[in-house]
Amino acid sequence: MKTYLVGGSVRDEILGLPVFDHDHVVVGSSPDEMVRLGYRPVGKDFPVFLHPVTQEQYALARTERKVSRGYKGFEVYASPEVTLQEDLARRDLTINAMAKDQDGNIIDPFGGVADLEAGVLRHISPAFTEDPVRVLRTARFAARFGFRIAPETLALMSEMVHNGEVDALVPERVWQEFARGLMERRPSRMFYALRECSALTRIMPEVDELFGVPQPAKYHPEIDTGVHVMMVIDHAAGKNYTLPVRFASLTHDLGKGTTPPAEWPRHIGHEARSVKLVAGLCERVRVPNDARDLALLVARYHGDVHRAAELRAATIADMLQRVDAYRKPDRFEEFLQACSCDFHGRPGYAERPYPQTERLQQAFEAARRVDAGSIAAHLNRTISDPARLPAAINAKVSETRIAEIRNRLGTPLPEGS
Repeated sequence: MKTYLVGGSVRDEILGLPVFDHDHVVVGSSPDEMVRLGYRPVGKDFPVFLHPVTQEQYALARTERKVSRGYKGFEVYASPEVTLQEDLARRDLTINAMAKDQDGNIIDPFGGVADLEAGVLRHISPAFTEDPVRVLRTARFAARFGFRIAPETLALMSEMVHNGEVDALVPERVWQEFARGLMERRPSRMFYALRECSALTRIMPEVDELFGVPQPAKYHPEIDTGVHVMMVIDHAAGKNYTLPVRFASLTHDLGKGTTPPAEWPRHIGHEARSVKLVAGLCERVRVPNDARDLALLVARYHGDVHRAAELRAATIADMLQRVDAYRKPDRFEEFLQACSCDFHGRPGYAERPYPQTERLQQAFEAARRVDAGSIAAHLNRTISDPARLPAAINAKVSETRIAEIRNRLGTPLPEGS
């Protein structure tokens, strides 16, 4: 029985990156022996165990054979006879197929160290095409490390798209990989990689449709909507914003992909179309509620936020109510962050001031000081008809909030100033 560190921990250590998780492969052992040594079995699809002290994962060396479509369509074989190299050979990329023994020696049968040094993502064998998740993972690693994808690997990814293998991806796994990719340092690289192998149009067509759609050069020097959205998500990543903010940044302009070409480069009413597309995308890919809800709000109201200096106090108060800022102030802050990313995600705009954020924060602080409880108590004493009370309370609270916002912000700037 021999144990080796494998996978990402070996890769990241060679790159000089922090290592948070250690995965091990065990050669020459069996499930019975692992249990006898005190390891706790946790694997459902193949033999994986937790170390009795460190709780790190130890998996028995195994091979895999494709038996049906999809990423779960594998028959697993694990036995004491499976070698370390056979176990490494089933992995996706050379940079993930290295091991380190207990003496610190690197075992690198497929040239992973050389590819790390060259900044290349390269598949190990034609078996790469057997698992459609590898298309997403490879694109995600491009976002994480900034590496280029080897031409022969990109060709295999394209083959997996054209033969329909990627269509077998289940929604939950699609979201998992996209979510991880959005949290990388340069998430745009994932989407560009997926476009290069034609996978984006199959997996997330709403985003793919944005590329090649022009916007007014006066406001968007980058012109191309797809390029703009990529700049927006990279800005969100640079600010280390949360996943919901990054997802909202990705989807805020989906409606522009459905603007009739005859209307280009204008996109009147794209916000409402964006809301519908975001809702459909979130349902199809099983996006969690927090990311979905923020994305819907940003898609609908980002244009209003950009015009904050021109909005009347009543309009701002109505928007605060509709985005549920009073009950969810943290989400309101994320809402403003996503809108600011939309502004900054343009050439020459990254460092420009965005006073709309501060203006709406001031409006919110002014409005939230209104004591709705006191207003309700006062009206409860002065209105004798209980049926009229709820409407009267809502009207008075709204009126008071509008007054507080107006006092705090003053008169709005003329439109277009």
